[in-house]
Amino acid sequence: MPLRVVFMGTPEFSVPTLEAIAAAGHEVVTVYTQPPRPAGRRGLELKKSPVHEAAERLRLPVRTPASLRPESEQNAFRELDADVAVVVAYGLILPKPILDGTRLGAFNGHASLLPRWRGAAPIQRAIMAGDEKTGMMIMKMDEGLDTGPVALTQEVAIGTDMTAAELHDRLKLVGADLMVRALDDLEHGNLSLTPQADEGVTYASKISKEETRVDWNRPARTVHDHIRGLSPFPGAWCEMPIAGKSERVKLLRSTVVEGNGPAGQLLNGELTVACAEGAVRVTELQRAGSRAMTAADFLTGAKIPVGTRLQ
Repeated sequence: MPLRVVFMGTPEFSVPTLEAIAAAGHEVVTVYTQPPRPAGRRGLELKKSPVHEAAERLRLPVRTPASLRPESEQNAFRELDADVAVVVAYGLILPKPILDGTRLGAFNGHASLLPRWRGAAPIQRAIMAGDEKTGMMIMKMDEGLDTGPVALTQEVAIGTDMTAAELHDRLKLVGADLMVRALDDLEHGNLSLTPQADEGVTYASKISKEETRVDWNRPARTVHDHIRGLSPFPGAWCEMPIAGKSERVKLLRSTVVEGNGPAGQLLNGELTVACAEGAVRVTELQRAGSRAMTAADFLTGAKIPVGTRLQ
């Protein structure tokens, strides 16, 4: 028998899993997602989440509570009489009555190899740390922060120059396939759970604005991992002198190259910048209010002399 599923997710990362569950023939009884947010220049419009829009395309009922703590919300959740809750980047805390509000529990698709990178930003943190691999895990949720037992795992290699956006797009598809497999095993009573290891626990804290600025006083590999780990959002940045004024510019892609000089110094006409050890060549960047562009296109309109120190 197909499972009665409550799906809980918000960003674009969650959409493939919702679509895959519906395509697999399970009954998605309700989709939970975060409420529409102010959008537009003046914030006067309300924009639905990507999951909300996907649910409407699939003609699925949607709920958008601001919190799941009220008893009324918890009662409404239980009354859905669902077999299982599937959670992928929902963004709201699930109280115990919600975790226990279905017959088989709540299962989370998490983008790391737990217990490494528990928390909010596992994709960015894995790249910023220089990890060579990560993955998707299907975990049965408990009251801890990504501490529940693991059902299924699939590793994904992190390429040397892979950005957070590229890893995001790879993992969202892996996660969708893995969740459907987990639900199939759950449906047939074949899903086994393994407790997470006690060793190797790390936390993927939310990216703060203060840490997005590039620090050229670090080794080139560290600077490169910082740039690609924050690309495209929120975006690593530095200040460059353009047309006589210092301008904040997002750095979206780079590569590690040979080069020496004072940290932050522009070494040639290809946006190669010296670091504490070695150098990075910036290959894609974005000025405020402009589209992303290659370094060659950028330098056509922004003449920055070799020897300039970027801040």
